Amino acid sequence: MQAAHTGPLAKDSPARRSNSWVGQALLVLMKDLRLEARSGQVIVVSTFFATLMVVLASLSLFGGPSSARLVSSGVIWLSISFAAVLALGRAFQREREEGALDGLLVAPLSRSALYAGKALGVLVFLLVMAAVVIPLTALLFSLDLVRYGPGLVCLALCALPGVAASGTLFAAMTVRTAARDLMLAVVLFPLLAPTLLAAVAGTRELFGGASLAELGDYFSLMLVFDVVFTAGGLSLFGTLVEG
Repeated sequence: MQAAHTGPLAKDSPARRSNSWVGQALLVLMKDLRLEARSGQVIVVSTFFATLMVVLASLSLFGGPSSARLVSSGVIWLSISFAAVLALGRAFQREREEGALDGLLVAPLSRSALYAGKALGVLVFLLVMAAVVIPLTALLFSLDLVRYGPGLVCLALCALPGVAASGTLFAAMTVRTAARDLMLAVVLFPLLAPTLLAAVAGTRELFGGASLAELGDYFSLMLVFDVVFTAGGLSLFGTLVEG
């Protein structure tokens, strides 16, 4: 098990020979993507959970075209955010098994590069979930995906980096706690509230006919939190994960 985690750190790996910060971050990212490609447990489980939430919401809350636009904006982001906590918990559970996280910490990697690689891996998982949740929501709530698709892609690209950045930081911090999933949700959701509220409000306005230019305030707010969460993670990850 541990060999699977540390395999990408082998001496003959091209990424391992690179001493650059970017090379180290990409090394961690490729390690996570290879593990997920072999097991599929993070994406499959979290995407199934998000899909189930969308289906249940469509059966219980869909009241016709008049309410579809209002309800669907919340359904999309609630499904993604709750599934994100599940994905973060399972992703870091793998690092906890057999001391794999400790192995990463003693490897010759910059702490900030380790954080960046992990956050990029989480972001990939979240984008895959969004690629499933958004079309499914559009189908079940009778939304015109051709009309709203570009705006939803822009909202996802602005909102999800902040979710990945903050989620990676606090998932690493709580990975050694007994009730890590509960602790992660308790700590993470209050911090994500501004980003999620901006995403929900922006999606609602988009479904109401607003153009992308008219959503500039929501994009700006999400980008500010992306920068804050990313900068905080890069600077605090080493201290929190070793504490």
